[in-house]
Amino acid sequence: MFKIRNEYENYITKTFRIPKEMTETLEELAKNHNTSANKVVIQCLEYALSSIEEEEISNNAEYDRGNKELFQG
Repeated sequence: MFKIRNEYENYITKTFRIPKEMTETLEELAKNHNTSANKVVIQCLEYALSSIEEEEISNNAEYDRGNKELFQG
């Protein structure tokens, strides 16, 4: 089950563009759980990434390697 956590230790700053409506939903979730929208985004990403099957990750890695070879030559 997806639950909002409130603890993290190490961070790195990245910038992503996301739809305005999505930010409003994230901010509302954060407010309801007394945490930051940033922590809600992290939780959502962790949940999504853990749901990706290893085979899909492997296929994407092979695709990425193929694209690198195309642009290196």
